[in-house]
Amino acid sequence: MTTTSSETRRGRGKPRGSYAKSDEKRRTILDAALEVFSQSGYRSGSIRDVAERCGMSEAGLLHHFPNKSALLAAVLQRRDDRTVQFIPLEPELGGRSTVTGLLELASYNASIPGVVELYCTLSAEGTSPDHPAHEYFINRYNWSRDVITRAFEIIESEGDLRPGVTPRSAAIRTLAMMDGLQVQWLLDREALDMTEELRKFFRGLVSYEL
Repeated sequence: MTTTSSETRRGRGKPRGSYAKSDEKRRTILDAALEVFSQSGYRSGSIRDVAERCGMSEAGLLHHFPNKSALLAAVLQRRDDRTVQFIPLEPELGGRSTVTGLLELASYNASIPGVVELYCTLSAEGTSPDHPAHEYFINRYNWSRDVITRAFEIIESEGDLRPGVTPRSAAIRTLAMMDGLQVQWLLDREALDMTEELRKFFRGLVSYEL
């Protein structure tokens, strides 16, 4: 028989508190890593830099993330967890919702310049085959192209894709536009509005109002 004594309840409560503190510490480390990698790049940013920014020892940081590559993977995963909410994972529910989601994502990115800077820095560094983020960016671009292609295929089936535009080309150009806008915006945030420029770009691909 399972008991529910006060000792048992207190015993069950302790791990929850411990886990909560551990999760909070992990978030602190990831925030610091994002800042370090954004400012210095992955290759130049060090575990020591991240640990110092967190006010902890390298050994303490390595208790949560065993090495620098694992820390980078967690930072990238955290970014994806935050951004994927804007993109329907089942675009067959509506191609238009994916396009709208990309516009919302562009607006969201304008509120997190540090994350955008990290993404741009790592995507450039990641073109090197020996970079730990190389496979991540290959897989991410493959996934993004496929998701956006499916969305434009649905838009095409509804008769809303402009003549001469193919879904795959539209997806490739969309990613190129978004990445290019981010670089220009990082260099001069007063020079352009990423969301509005992306909206104008989409008007050249689809025939419905955005």
